[in-house]
Amino acid sequence: MSGNVVPLLGIEMRVETLATELVTLVESAALDLRAFDGEAAAAKPSPDVWSIKEIVGHLVDSAANNHQRFVRAQEGKELTFPGYEQDGWVRSQDYQNQGWLDLVDLWALYNRHLAHLIRRIPAAALEAPCRIGGASSVTLGFLLEDYVVHLRHHLRQIKERHNVRLHPTPPRRSRAAYRRR
Repeated sequence: MSGNVVPLLGIEMRVETLATELVTLVESAALDLRAFDGEAAAAKPSPDVWSIKEIVGHLVDSAANNHQRFVRAQEGKELTFPGYEQDGWVRSQDYQNQGWLDLVDLWALYNRHLAHLIRRIPAAALEAPCRIGGASSVTLGFLLEDYVVHLRHHLRQIKERHNVRLHPTPPRRSRAAYRRR
């Protein structure tokens, strides 16, 4: 075995699994997202609810914030990171008026880079304590897992919203309508 190859056991396997899951999620979702019409992706269910474009923009913001956390937490001391005001970030970057395919590509490439980074985090660094805003301290390992959970949540949200738009549920017939048949 080469000196550069480390067997994937325990924590190392968890990190590899997270990185692989991240790439798999992103590549699958990016294919689906590229097929969306940009105008439909910009449709807002209501003025105070993010469009699909804004959700993807939020995922770019999440990647940017977590990138800082994933790198800096490896420095070995407890780090305190600021939280971020998600609505303000989305609003200030005006994702509604950004090109749809550019936004999808930015999100996909950033996440591929994060997967690359995750694979290189030393096992010892996974226990590094991290505090975000006023929240309780968590480990870097928790932040990695939570990042993927957060991503899955928003991808489900996009899929549900897109499916509703493409495949509206037919209105239910009343029992009386069935009796007339």
